[in-house]
Amino acid sequence: MSIKSFAAKLFAKKVAKDIKRWATQPIKTQEKVFSELIEKAKDTQFGKDHDFENINSYNDFIQRVPVRDYESLRPYVDQVVEGASDILWPGKPLYFAKTSGTTSGAKYIPITKESMPTHIEGARNAILCYVAETGKSDFVDRKMIFLQGSPELTDKNGVNLGRLSGIVAHYVPGYLQKNRMPSWETNCIEDWEQKVEAIIDETLVEDMGIISGIPPWVQMYFERIVARTGKEIKDVFPNFNLFIYGGVSFDPYKNILKKLIGKEIPYIELYPASEGFFAYQDTQTEKGMLLQLNSGIFYEFIKAENFFDDNPKRISLKDVETGINYVMLVSTTAGLWSYNIGDTIQFVNTSPYRIIVSGRIKHFISAFGEHVIGKEVDQAMEKALASTGDLIQEFTVAPQVNPDNGLPYHEWFIEFKEASENIERLRNEIDQNLQIQNVYYKDLIEGKILQPLKITPVTANGFTDYMKSIGKLGGQNKLPRLSNDRKIADALQNHLA
Repeated sequence: MSIKSFAAKLFAKKVAKDIKRWATQPIKTQEKVFSELIEKAKDTQFGKDHDFENINSYNDFIQRVPVRDYESLRPYVDQVVEGASDILWPGKPLYFAKTSGTTSGAKYIPITKESMPTHIEGARNAILCYVAETGKSDFVDRKMIFLQGSPELTDKNGVNLGRLSGIVAHYVPGYLQKNRMPSWETNCIEDWEQKVEAIIDETLVEDMGIISGIPPWVQMYFERIVARTGKEIKDVFPNFNLFIYGGVSFDPYKNILKKLIGKEIPYIELYPASEGFFAYQDTQTEKGMLLQLNSGIFYEFIKAENFFDDNPKRISLKDVETGINYVMLVSTTAGLWSYNIGDTIQFVNTSPYRIIVSGRIKHFISAFGEHVIGKEVDQAMEKALASTGDLIQEFTVAPQVNPDNGLPYHEWFIEFKEASENIERLRNEIDQNLQIQNVYYKDLIEGKILQPLKITPVTANGFTDYMKSIGKLGGQNKLPRLSNDRKIADALQNHLA
């Protein structure tokens, strides 16, 4: 065992002990975060506008601070982007994380000197929890890779601007710099397909221990290695023993990644976002990710089914229940206040508080009142594939409200890795699994309002070509799993098998 590996084990034990301390005092931890946020920001423009001076309880906060999305917060953000100080948080931010908005165009999410460390510590602690639990740390002596966006930054009125993954790349600890891949030059390549080929050139000859990234883009990386070498990943990288991912559900990609790798690999799920590092998988034996309660983030929740009501009820952590689909709101040391990040989550445990990401509040299908969410379609697909043995590349779902004949239905656009031997069986399996999860969908099928779903095959590389056509190929970009309209469905008409 190397000195680095031994030191990692000692450090992991310390960090795991610290995590247990706050995780076993969740409400007290969140109350402390809440008080510190209000105190720190009371003299900012936002704090003055919302009477932070007289906020002494969560109920006071609810009365003074409304729920906001980016568009609602934009008058404040625009001032920060223009160079003003003390607007949402004391001083100026260190960075703006640039993200793509659907209605807002480009979004500029502030990252401050207080919030930046939490992005780094979240990913670090996830790995250290794995080391503490399993005792495995030899990967620290091998190469590791994160498939990410370019680390190049630009200036925005005196503040560095870039993609979150590129910003984080500047904070890789010194003791990991020699292990980190790809090279800086390769990471700066903007064209995703060219970048993947360059990454393969660099990594094929290396002893890779950790590979991480968004599952569909890691899948592309693996597929091109297999195509180039004719070998399974386990034979190319025999010491690859830990996969770290985030951004999308792993379930639909599990079977094909397992086949590409050629063996079972332990994995760690992360929940990073430009707005904060919210959760990570802290154990290999329990479902869900540990919600980060001591990272300068105060959480609120609204039941997703009530979110679009005129005055939906907001609750703090102490009142949440397991199995409920919640919209998550955050107030942070980056100056976001009761901010709707757009994600929906469910608690799978409240001792400690562990969550799963169930979808996006804007990404659902409810053309007929069924309110099908991302988690449901992911699980329906996963169970169906486990039953039929089919392998798929990618899929998305949209409603077909006005078919040429017959009842409306949900249309599943699926790109198969290998042609399905019995597409009708797969269709039935998915539909039955979806009915089991969503009683509203089942009622609509049984009530002859909807007919069972239909599968529309997509050509090989069809989704890659689609993402390329809209300028969102690779990096942190993700294909929406489902939509309540036909925009993506219509765009895919040029990519059907």
